[in-house]
Amino acid sequence: MNLQQYFPVLLFIVVGTLIGFALIAAGSLIGPNKPDAQKLSAYECGFEAFGDARMKFDIRYYLVAILFILFDLEIAFLFPWANASGSVGMVGFITVMIFLLVLTVGFIYEWKKGALDWE
Repeated sequence: MNLQQYFPVLLFIVVGTLIGFALIAAGSLIGPNKPDAQKLSAYECGFEAFGDARMKFDIRYYLVAILFILFDLEIAFLFPWANASGSVGMVGFITVMIFLLVLTVGFIYEWKKGALDWE
């Protein structure tokens, strides 16, 4: 295997890293820095922090977040199929319809179990 084939990838990584660091440095050097009491105050979700940082959170928050990520990733699988839908033929179409059926059944199951209800 010839390592010269990977030079464009290495160049892309190096140039991207340099541009990233240059933009961060430019922002910290050029950007205004006028801290005051309001900017330095603790802020989270629109109200002052209260209680211990290790307090328990409702599991529904995590459940909704995980379900969002799951369905978001599942939808990402549809983009390659949409691009190649003309060349995959009937087998590709049936495969994606089975995939969407499983996804829909999972969504209905979550809905019926109340996983999407916040109250």
